[in-house]
Amino acid sequence: MLFADDHKVMRQGLINLIGTQPGINVAGEASNGREAIDRVRQLKPDVVVMDFSMPEMDGIEATRHIKAQWPEVRVIALSMVEDEHVSWAMREAGAEAFVSKTASSSELLKAIFGIDKDNW
Repeated sequence: MLFADDHKVMRQGLINLIGTQPGINVAGEASNGREAIDRVRQLKPDVVVMDFSMPEMDGIEATRHIKAQWPEVRVIALSMVEDEHVSWAMREAGAEAFVSKTASSSELLKAIFGIDKDNW
């Protein structure tokens, strides 16, 4: 798993919270979209938790690149912005799920594991 977010505190918090869960191995982290693409190339994670808004390259463009080169990598969009346009843009780019940064850790875990919240 790879966490891509431009806020180090957010990345470290997610790694500390999610990385301790059974079945999750954190391979790395990235601070922007370009770095996320490089890390996916190097580390070959099966899941990327991708922030929508980052410098240098945003999550939409990074997701497009990742899905074009490694379609098997699942991308979970993450954003402070709870907006249908943001969610739609990330899904259109190839993200499998969209989770708000205000959501619970269990909601993020469900998205990571591809579990429909009605079937948890």
